[in-house]
Amino acid sequence: MNDMQNAIFPGLNDRVAIVTGAGQGIGRVLAKAFAQAGARVVIAERNEKTAASVAGEILRAGGQALAVTTDVADPASIDEMVEVVEDEYGRIDVLVNNAAIFSTLEMRPFEQIPLEEWERVLRVNITGQMLCARAVLPAMRRAKWGRIINMASGAVSLGRPGYLHYITSKSALVGMSRSMARELGKDNITVNAILPGAVFTEIERKTVTPEWKERVISMQCVPRAQTPEDLVGTVLFLASEGSAFITGQTINADGGATHL
Repeated sequence: MNDMQNAIFPGLNDRVAIVTGAGQGIGRVLAKAFAQAGARVVIAERNEKTAASVAGEILRAGGQALAVTTDVADPASIDEMVEVVEDEYGRIDVLVNNAAIFSTLEMRPFEQIPLEEWERVLRVNITGQMLCARAVLPAMRRAKWGRIINMASGAVSLGRPGYLHYITSKSALVGMSRSMARELGKDNITVNAILPGAVFTEIERKTVTPEWKERVISMQCVPRAQTPEDLVGTVLFLASEGSAFITGQTINADGGATHL
C-alpha cells in the first residue's frame, strides 16, 4: 500500500467513491487505497461492525470515510445508502461493485447445490450489482461523470468446477458491464469489469490448502500469491481521469494465469 503513495491517479482527490462489501478482504484494501488517494470513501457493508472498523482505520490515518450498513440484495437498503451518501457529500462519482458471496460457499457438483443457495448467490452477486449501479445513476447523470467498476473473477475464464452459481454470476457481470457501457457512455459514465485471480486475503476458506495454493501460483506468469494490494492500481486507474476513454472492457488482473 505504501507504494501507492507515489502513484498518480488524476482526478481522485475529493471524489466520492462507494465500495460495496468493504468490511473485509479486497473491499477493505480498496477502500483504504481510495482514501489514501484523496477520495471520500463510503464503506457500503452489510456487517455494521466491520464497516465501522474500516472507516475507523481510514479516519485514524487522516482520510475521509463514511460507513453505511448496506445489504446489496435489498433495493430499499441500497436506496437508503445512496440517500445517506448524497445527504453527506452531495455527489457520487465512483461505484466499485465488490460485494459478493464466495468464501462461505461449499464446493459441490452443481446438481447438489440447493436452489435457495443458487438464488441467493445470483441475487447478491449479479442482481445486487445491477441494483447498486441503478441507484447511483441519478447522481452520476447530474454530474455528467461517473465510474462503475464491477469485480468479476478470473475463475470465469477457467471454468472452475464446484462453484457453478458463483462462476455463473461472475460471468454475467462481464456481459452486464459491456451492455451498461453502451447505455451510459453518452452520460460520460464508464463501466468496466475486473477479473482478479485467486486473491488470498484474511478471510478463511476451507478449500484453500497449501497444495491448491501452489497449483494456482504455478499457473501464473508472476509466480507468487496474489494479494488485494495487487488490484489497487487497476481499480484506482479505472476510477480516475486517466481511464476516461476506456469503457466496456474486461481487464484480467491475475498475474497472467489467463490470457483473453
